[in-house]
Amino acid sequence: MADINIQRKKSSPSPWLLVLLAAVVVAVAAYFFLRPDPADEPVPPVATPEAAAPATGPDTLAAAAAVDQATRRAAIDSIPQGDASQDAGGSETAAALATQAASDPAAPGYALNGLQKLTGVLVSLTDRDDLRDPTTTEQRDNLTSATARLGEPNTSLRPGFVAAAGLIRAMQQKAYPDLETQANALVSLAGQLSGRSATAAEQHQNQQFLTQAAAAVRILSEPKQLN
Repeated sequence: MADINIQRKKSSPSPWLLVLLAAVVVAVAAYFFLRPDPADEPVPPVATPEAAAPATGPDTLAAAAAVDQATRRAAIDSIPQGDASQDAGGSETAAALATQAASDPAAPGYALNGLQKLTGVLVSLTDRDDLRDPTTTEQRDNLTSATARLGEPNTSLRPGFVAAAGLIRAMQQKAYPDLETQANALVSLAGQLSGRSATAAEQHQNQQFLTQAAAAVRILSEPKQLN
């Protein structure tokens, strides 16, 4: 009797395995096709340097100098110059300064009033042709700057006294050689002032300075003696 070859039927693969393989294939394909291209990635913003500070050029410096000059000129214009009855030399203002210097140094406002009168007459003198030069102009501007805020509380008078003495010496050097000793003494005395009037010693020093300044102003108010 012939043998019958019976072959065992092969089992078909599980459908779930096929689904899993298909999912893996789809995932791999999606990764390669859908991944972002490096060229498409956004470029990080480039840091923008802060704006450089504007350079201080010649025009800026010139404008600042003009403002400073205008401020000083305004301070000069704010100083009372007296009425039209005063002569060109400012002798009435010099006389008023001498009167103030001779008054009571303990009186309220003695030193302040004296410095204001001294500033007024000195500024007017710098307008004279024989006294006007760059040095006296510079010293005049120093004086007006030092006395521009005399009306404010607790303002020291010392810078004004020092600047006034410096202007007197500048005018003396310009046209009054015989006044050299008095001018140098004023500069020295001004450096010793405290700028206050609280004590009898301070009041005495203020009166001494204003008295000597008034004497120098009287000489400066006189026409220059030509040799």
